[in-house]
Amino acid sequence: MNRFAHHQGIHKFFTMLGLSLYFSKPVMKHLVHIVDAMMTKGFSGTLTDLHHGSFHPNHRTTLSHFFTKSPWDEETLLRKLQQWILRRVGRSAKRENQPIFVSIDDTICQKTKPSPRATNAIQGCDWHDSHAEKKSIWGHSLVWLMVHTATQAFPFAFRLYDKTAGKSKGELAIEMLSSLDVNRPVYVLMDSWHPSKALVEACLKKGFHVIAMLKTNCILYPNGIAVQAKQLSRSIEPDDTRLVTVGEERYRVYRCEGALNGLDDAVVLLVWKADQPMTPEHLHCVLSTDRELSDEDILRCYAERWSIECFFRQAKDQLKLDGYRVRGRRAVKRYWILVQLTYVYSMFESNCDFSDGLDLLRKRKGHSLVEFIYSAAKQNIPIDAVKTQLHVA
Repeated sequence: MNRFAHHQGIHKFFTMLGLSLYFSKPVMKHLVHIVDAMMTKGFSGTLTDLHHGSFHPNHRTTLSHFFTKSPWDEETLLRKLQQWILRRVGRSAKRENQPIFVSIDDTICQKTKPSPRATNAIQGCDWHDSHAEKKSIWGHSLVWLMVHTATQAFPFAFRLYDKTAGKSKGELAIEMLSSLDVNRPVYVLMDSWHPSKALVEACLKKGFHVIAMLKTNCILYPNGIAVQAKQLSRSIEPDDTRLVTVGEERYRVYRCEGALNGLDDAVVLLVWKADQPMTPEHLHCVLSTDRELSDEDILRCYAERWSIECFFRQAKDQLKLDGYRVRGRRAVKRYWILVQLTYVYSMFESNCDFSDGLDLLRKRKGHSLVEFIYSAAKQNIPIDAVKTQLHVA
């Protein structure tokens, strides 16, 4: 298959996913090389880097063609990856006797706004509001869905949020949830940008519970009277709250049960960090559609959502989720799917953690190159041939 030992690990993972039943040998070879290149330290997202980082034997234009015109089916690749993730997460949750968590969030892949004269700008870009940077950013907005247990979190599915297509981020999330078939209790976790009535209802219809941050102007009905959460919070004294510890943090919690706008029956926790004043500015509201959960459990479950933030940071910093230069809509989607594949492969190799896996794979690649050069020297292969293979000629 290949002259580099570390490529065998990637190929083995692909075989385990069942990809060789669907893809030709040349496609499999491209996929192995691309995953290898994405894991390379210093990878920037360009086709040149993909070509160099993987010691790809073919010309760079074949890589470009692979993303833009080659007829392989990226949806099949994604489906096989998703099936493997669900089996893995299902087994793990059953073994740990834990629920499955599903986190939904969006992120922006920032791009440079092309000049009006640019003829071939990247397709699907638009201006998007960034909550983090408090301004509008030009690029692609992606809604991601992560599936996780208490110990492992896998990027599962994504959708491009395209303003011109008329689907809201909530509708895209509902689409992704529909492909999720699991037979364990599921908690869907969201921050305050996402829990629309339709999205919460779609979760409940599938038998999933929702734990989500709400905006502090949400309407609650204590004693049947409608009041904004932040208004209600003004009348709450420290003595009315419970002290709850989650991880390192301590919180003051006031629990409301009953109707909520659009829901007949739910729990809303009004939460302050214990070391902050109990003012509306410091207030957080957390919704749980599962009334059986204790205050601690609700906050502990919500804390699991942090893994999607980690995924965004790692995928951008290490695998250049936002570094692509390909322009066509399908080429960009293929790039994102291959970043997702590389991320999951790194987790698979370390049996848990992405960063550990990536370190392991980078070390393995280093060893593999030394072994390649050593064996070439033993076989008296001319040094120029070795340089050519390693793209240093």
